[in-house]
Amino acid sequence: MIRHLYRLYPHPGVLVRMGLLHLVLAILQGVLLGMLVPILRALLRPEPDLAAATPWLVAGAVGAAVYGVLKMIATPVGFAASMSLAAQLRHRLMRHAATLPLGWFTGGNKAKLSRTVTTSAGNVAQLASTFGPPAITGTVVPATVVVVTFFVDWRLALLFLAILPVAFLALRRAGRITAEADRELDEAATEIAGRAIEMGQAQPVLRAAGHGTTGTARMRHALDEHRTRYRKGLRRSLVPDLTYTAVVMVGFVAVMVLGAQFLLSGTLQVADAVALLVLAVRFLEPLGTLTELLGTLHAMDNSVTRVENILYTPALKHHPKPVRELKDATIEFSDVTYSYGGTPALSGVSFRCRPGTTTALVGPSGSGKTTVTRLIARFFDVDSGSVRVGGVDVRELDHQVLLSDVAIVFQDVYLFDTTIEENLRIAQPDATHEELMAAARAARLNEVVARLPQGWQTKVGEGGAQLSGGERQRVSIARAFLKKARVVLLDEAGSALDPENEGAISEAIANLSQDPNRTVIVIAHRPATLATADHVIALDGGRVSEAGTPSELRATGGTFARLYNQYEHARSWHIGAAPAP
Repeated sequence: MIRHLYRLYPHPGVLVRMGLLHLVLAILQGVLLGMLVPILRALLRPEPDLAAATPWLVAGAVGAAVYGVLKMIATPVGFAASMSLAAQLRHRLMRHAATLPLGWFTGGNKAKLSRTVTTSAGNVAQLASTFGPPAITGTVVPATVVVVTFFVDWRLALLFLAILPVAFLALRRAGRITAEADRELDEAATEIAGRAIEMGQAQPVLRAAGHGTTGTARMRHALDEHRTRYRKGLRRSLVPDLTYTAVVMVGFVAVMVLGAQFLLSGTLQVADAVALLVLAVRFLEPLGTLTELLGTLHAMDNSVTRVENILYTPALKHHPKPVRELKDATIEFSDVTYSYGGTPALSGVSFRCRPGTTTALVGPSGSGKTTVTRLIARFFDVDSGSVRVGGVDVRELDHQVLLSDVAIVFQDVYLFDTTIEENLRIAQPDATHEELMAAARAARLNEVVARLPQGWQTKVGEGGAQLSGGERQRVSIARAFLKKARVVLLDEAGSALDPENEGAISEAIANLSQDPNRTVIVIAHRPATLATADHVIALDGGRVSEAGTPSELRATGGTFARLYNQYEHARSWHIGAAPAP
């Protein structure tokens, strides 16, 4: 555990200082108890010898004063250590998270990261500074008492030594079961956290279905599972905990019986018997508290494991000599194959997109369209083949250089809970007002801003909830203009069903492709978007089924023609079904 904690922190000095301070306190406590022996021997004689006891009394008083001062220092040191360790660990986690492949950030992993940063990192720091000292006391004080006892009566010292391994084995078994129960409970708690986030995000749907307060069946199941695992853990831990307590109590009784026998047989002085009784209490009392600390210590161990699982997740691989400049925005796939956990997503995909063009990716759901865009942005690395941008394999590019030239506008656009202007400035914080306006006009965002009561200073709400899907996409496209990204990846699926947003986004995509240095790839579903494409790549089952211009592919009657006709038919039916004004 100590090694694990030491490895976690970039600057573990505060942890070492705190541990050494409490180690000194524990040893000093045992030594002060040992001073009782000469003091009692001098004072419990038939004729008390105060002169012989005085040096030990003075030394004990000085030691007690030192102990009191160190104890006073230990409290603020512990609080400072807790805050410092939590800050260190959270910064390290966030720095490492920034190096992970973007594909790692699935819904489940984002929930784990959130829980680890907010809860586990704080728990590790708090428990290390709050419960670490009692753990040190519970192990070091008994060890010091054993050493002191050898100077008084070696027979009882051996009895103390005999108790330790038996207590250790019982404690180890109890600890193993407690750790397993805590891991299961944490899994259930993580599931609750995920379902709670889902419940918050899906409130409109849940309320419409009459489940606004009860949540989904998955939420109720998660709560029931947490309660079941908690009860199961308590039952499993009961016998091991009682076994350990019994070992400690039996040890205490054995010390009392054996000490009384030695006293009655005359092989142990009264003064030594009294001192040994005090030492026995201080030997067994800290051991007894270890079972109370056990759950906490294993909770800390499990928190450490959760932190390490994040920290030891392999970062995105970096080329030893990365290319730090893109010559152009040409995108090329060469025999690319990629699988999600063994499930093929792309197989032998090859195509080329030139700057100044818009390429539409079409195909049924699950055909691999989104995977193509994510491989370009290097959310993942290909299993085989290569993805090249500007003639350079993305694995050989400096990742920041790649991302600085790529703008991503996916279906689920996330906006921060701040103003439209601040959300736009994320792409270029030092942009001038004129640059903001130009980007807004090109993305047709200026129309949205004009009708909002506070204009650019309108708060968009968490995730952009105050804007429609199409309006959020306009903000995201405006970011691409403001960023001056040479590669733009868009997913216009389901962004908005109203004709105004559909037309605006189609025009914005057309405006993007007017830059001769920019390559635009759009996952297209609507005829209005397909009409702006220079080139179409049809995917089916993870393979390129056909490629060409929209007019060429419509004439072939293949995958693209079939999908295009379906989109047109659905659009015509929707317009025809609309009630007359």
